[in-house]
Amino acid sequence: MSRTGTRSRTTKETSIEVTIDLDGTGHTDVSTGIPFYDHMLDQLGRHGGFDLTVRAQGDLHIDTHHTIEDVGIALGEAFRDALGDKAGIRRFASGRFPLDEALVDIALDLSGRAHVEWIVPMPEVLPLGDPPFDPQLAEHAVSSFANAAAMTLHVELVRGRNVHHIIEATFKGLARSLRDAVRIDDAAGVPSTKGVL
Repeated sequence: MSRTGTRSRTTKETSIEVTIDLDGTGHTDVSTGIPFYDHMLDQLGRHGGFDLTVRAQGDLHIDTHHTIEDVGIALGEAFRDALGDKAGIRRFASGRFPLDEALVDIALDLSGRAHVEWIVPMPEVLPLGDPPFDPQLAEHAVSSFANAAAMTLHVELVRGRNVHHIIEATFKGLARSLRDAVRIDDAAGVPSTKGVL
């Protein structure tokens, strides 16, 4: 059974197409018009082992906020669609993920209940790339995805000084945790005492 999801999202601010295959090879093709965000989404696909295509056009002449948020929403919805009824998935995953001096804890549950705890204080720095990715939008990017995917997600910075490293460790850690959580362990049923997720 194919575990793929596709979502289109069009507003007055953005036009987005997303496709994800949870059982892919980590092949990504991402274009949002925000190079740093493209780099983070590439990490999500590659380290998650997901085939991921993202095409986004947004009102970048105003800000990057709308594009970052709407891509996160569309990606989360596509991810949720790809999970289907979640039969046999591991559901839970967690880990501690380094990138040089940065260290980030990730814990998640593909519970069907959207909740995000983000404890990642960012050092004050200038936005990254051109057009700029405001580091404060990392929380919004991750939260938009997690809420749309209906998962419980905890992200906590253990230590770190370089903002690029902190954000990249977060995306890589999220990717590896998602890779573990979507893995099929028991094809017999849904991992919940309720019988549904």
